[in-house]
Amino acid sequence: MWVSSSKPETSSLSFSSSLNPFRAPSHNSTVVSPSRPSSIAPVHCGLRELRDRIDSVKNTQKITEAMKLVAAAKVRRAQEAVVNGRPFSETLVEVLYNINEQLQTDDIDVPLISVRPVKKVALVVVTGDRGLCGGFNNYIIKKAERRIAELKELGLEYTVISVGKKGNSYFLRRPYIPVDKFLEGGSLPTAKEAQAIADDVFSLFVSEEVDKVELLYTKFVSLVKSDPVIHTLLPLSPKGEICDINGVCVDAAEDEFFRLTTKEGKLTLERDVVRTETPQFSPILQFEQDPVQILDALLPLYLNSQILRALQESLASELAARMSAMSNATDNASELKKNLSIVYNRQRQAKITGEILEIVAGAEALV
Repeated sequence: MWVSSSKPETSSLSFSSSLNPFRAPSHNSTVVSPSRPSSIAPVHCGLRELRDRIDSVKNTQKITEAMKLVAAAKVRRAQEAVVNGRPFSETLVEVLYNINEQLQTDDIDVPLISVRPVKKVALVVVTGDRGLCGGFNNYIIKKAERRIAELKELGLEYTVISVGKKGNSYFLRRPYIPVDKFLEGGSLPTAKEAQAIADDVFSLFVSEEVDKVELLYTKFVSLVKSDPVIHTLLPLSPKGEICDINGVCVDAAEDEFFRLTTKEGKLTLERDVVRTETPQFSPILQFEQDPVQILDALLPLYLNSQILRALQESLASELAARMSAMSNATDNASELKKNLSIVYNRQRQAKITGEILEIVAGAEALV
């Protein structure tokens, strides 16, 4: 009952050759080259493993996206804390400047503003408590290493006050670096934490164990930029300014505010530049108390405010770095998921093609 003809054989052969991707092309056929080279790396695993990897990447993408949004919300709160404390800090510096102007005419010895020959320097290094924030902690630690190398070249002694878990773990693994104290910060800097650092710095400088105190922290500039800076905390400069070791002012009155908004169904960030205005100190203001008494009362506030501000700026920089790192991780996860899906579809199509070829071959064998 089996009937064979040349026409069905020709059709079956043409059908098999159109489906067989492994058949060598004839001399008369033309090879069609792809329009662009494939940038997908070869993945050698089965369909089940590919499905598991795609699901894992999807879950990772959800986690990084959530961490990005959480960091963005925390950046706003941390930056508001910095800006809200700026008027008090700058007004306090103005008061100290005017008191110093009055003290210049009197022969009065104030320990915290006395400049003496530098033999030993205390470095207050502020780092973060967590990772997943790009090179944030690495940058400030390398800044501290370079400063330590400079002090060694000058023949000066030094000691370190480490603030933050990442800095603590780094210096604990290097016992050759002298560390005076290890301190851990909280999720949100408070005046109590700043006071603990200020008390230690105050005792070191007044007892003349150190002749200079430098503060190393990461200054918040914007969501995509943060600068590790060093400024001299003690002795207090004659004009009450906040300057780095080269005499350049590291303060800035302009700040960028960021707020979360929705755009095309996705959460995005918008930025506004806000300039903080501080009242000018009245030149006709006179003090009833002795300037030395006022200075003794204001200097602890000065230390506390500057250290608290450095902690707040460091936290804002850490959160901004974490948000940027999580944004990059989310984009990489999306790209990886896309590439894995392409590989999965290709393997699935190749498997289906192979099964069809087996069916066709079996039908040809029965003819």
